Amino acid sequence: MSTSKTQSTSRTQGASTASNGPRRVPLTPGARRALEAAGRLFYDRGIHAVGVDLIAAEAGVTKKTLYDRFGSKEQIVVEYLADRDERWRAFLAPRLDAAHSPHDGVLAVFEASRDWMDACSPRGCSMVNAHAEIDDTSHPAYAIITGQKQWMLTLFTDLVRPLAPASAESLGRTLMLLHEGALVAHGLRIFPGALDHAREQAASLLTTAGGSGVTG
Repeated sequence: MSTSKTQSTSRTQGASTASNGPRRVPLTPGARRALEAAGRLFYDRGIHAVGVDLIAAEAGVTKKTLYDRFGSKEQIVVEYLADRDERWRAFLAPRLDAAHSPHDGVLAVFEASRDWMDACSPRGCSMVNAHAEIDDTSHPAYAIITGQKQWMLTLFTDLVRPLAPASAESLGRTLMLLHEGALVAHGLRIFPGALDHAREQAASLLTTAGGSGVTG
């Protein structure tokens, strides 16, 4: 595949998130440690269940220090979700760079998601989990959640465009639905190997759409 196109798409979307998304704050080493503590708590216990007092205690800092660094709990949530999104994109990027075709690139997304979920998201997708608690469009973290999913849709659509130019939009949406459904099934432990199963279905879709070099 043309990795330069994928990298360009990633850079453009990332720049858009930075310029048009919610305000971000610079992270000192101390703020980074506090964010890591907040991230563990938010992911394990839920955003609403975790207060600033608990984050401060877990991070070994004062509540005042947290407010000095972040300004509000809402901003800590923004930084938590933005950090998860950035780390996921960095995790995915070398997999896409190593793909030899658009077909391989699509399958690499499912493989990367499987490995990411096993390593970093045993309780399911952090964005999906966060959306269950944050459905107010005025919340500053809402744009992070929806922006991450929009980025995934754009990625799938761009990946399949060389394979099926006339149906790229529809095929990209179908792959997105397969991917997101697999993330939810994985998080709920509905059945084992949800992302591997979704990868197999994606491979079949690409074959039907005219993809080549299917490796299953």
